[in-house]
Amino acid sequence: MPETQGINHLGLSVSDLQATKDFFVTVLGWEESGFDPSYPRTAVSDGNLKLTLWQVDESLEGEPFNRRKNVGLHHLAIQVSTEEQLDELNRKISKLENCKVEFSPELLSGGPRKHMMFNEPSGLRIELIWLGS
Repeated sequence: MPETQGINHLGLSVSDLQATKDFFVTVLGWEESGFDPSYPRTAVSDGNLKLTLWQVDESLEGEPFNRRKNVGLHHLAIQVSTEEQLDELNRKISKLENCKVEFSPELLSGGPRKHMMFNEPSGLRIELIWLGS
């Protein structure tokens, strides 16, 4: 038996707290909670997954994460319910100037699963995945 019970929350450092929070709330429809201007940080959730977003100290001149070079988060995979939902999110995200789509929905390992990959406003690499029917 495992000694743990899954992820409680995932804490992510972001370069633009407001833009990243707005992306999750406005584009993905998540709820915000726990804003703390003293750090600053906030939390967002889709009801299953909770992310804590932490604003990095811009005066320290941090570097964007390189998934091929740095140890850390390669990407965050978030599941969607339908293929139509995946396609609609792709259309929304593709129109955003502060997001970069790496690839639009495509078959994953021959299907029927489909996924897409993109960077949200702070540069975090996110995969949206539909498990197929």
